Amino acid sequence: MTRKQLIQSIVFIGIFFLALIPVSYIVRTNGDVKDRFSGFYAEKDDTLDIVMIGSSPVFPYYSTPKLWGETGIAAYPLSSNVQRPAAMKYLVKEAEKTQSPSLYIFEMRMYTMEDEGLSENMAYTRGVTDNLKYSKNRVETIQALVPETEDRLSYYIDLFKYHTNWKMFAFSSEWKNWRYEKESELKGFQIKDEVGPTARPEAGGAEGELPIPPEQETCLRDLLQYLQENKLQALFIVSPYGESLEDQQMFNYMAGIVEEAGYHFLNMNNYYDEIGIVFEEDFADYASHTNAVGAEKCTAFLARYLLENYSFTDKRGNDTYASWDEAYALWLVKSREAGAVIAEHIANEDYAKIEEE
Repeated sequence: MTRKQLIQSIVFIGIFFLALIPVSYIVRTNGDVKDRFSGFYAEKDDTLDIVMIGSSPVFPYYSTPKLWGETGIAAYPLSSNVQRPAAMKYLVKEAEKTQSPSLYIFEMRMYTMEDEGLSENMAYTRGVTDNLKYSKNRVETIQALVPETEDRLSYYIDLFKYHTNWKMFAFSSEWKNWRYEKESELKGFQIKDEVGPTARPEAGGAEGELPIPPEQETCLRDLLQYLQENKLQALFIVSPYGESLEDQQMFNYMAGIVEEAGYHFLNMNNYYDEIGIVFEEDFADYASHTNAVGAEKCTAFLARYLLENYSFTDKRGNDTYASWDEAYALWLVKSREAGAVIAEHIANEDYAKIEEE
């Protein structure tokens, strides 16, 4: 092979693989997690004040459009369902590529769970890895989350997993994902209008400590070290839910570790009255996740805490944030609609169905 032929071959292979990347992005299965991550990548560089990282309590609990419309703080949830704590540090690294937020918020509910049960279902891992753009950090995330005994190749090149998913090309909305940058209309927030009532937990505010699973403590201390070394500000929160006494005492244990490292820990289960949360009405699925009414209350409480404990510049009126104004206007409409549906559910005692496994 001549030198010219070699160069031509290398160029061809390079173009071939570059073409595969947008195809891979498009055929990744559509859904709210894909939309949330591609929406994050679509945000203009260095415009986010807060990046929220964590599992499913993040995106239905905290209305980022409401937070923007009432405070001028731009926050975005970089979150996925049953997100493993080991992923958090790598999501910070991913966020830092395009954003310089003044605050990271980490939701801590998943730190009470043993990683063995989470790693056995690799959908929990793919919720993160399969929604990152191809990069060195994505490779490192896979290496941290996927054991060497597993087939990592389908994680590195996820087109191997989704190669039969050509139906995505039939959706015009998915063509916008060719760069994995499709704007999220509600800035990653998910509105829920179901009602799943439950009794108010008695464990909220309880004292005492229980150690968290050792592997999760290792993850937490590693995350704290990374934040300190890179001089990143962070807030660690627990969203209100139907927690057990054991959970509450593990949160108390986490709080000690976090506060010793110099960061704030806000367990909202200690503030039910201040939030105004009503467990019989404000949850979509029996105290696991809030509905739209509960989200308004949690967002308002978090906003007060942020303004009291951190310094932010109100960016409302800045043309750079026109899409945030649009998100707030859309949220006002959709939240009213959801509120009406929720009120009807409560009046008719029409409660959410529990899906059988």
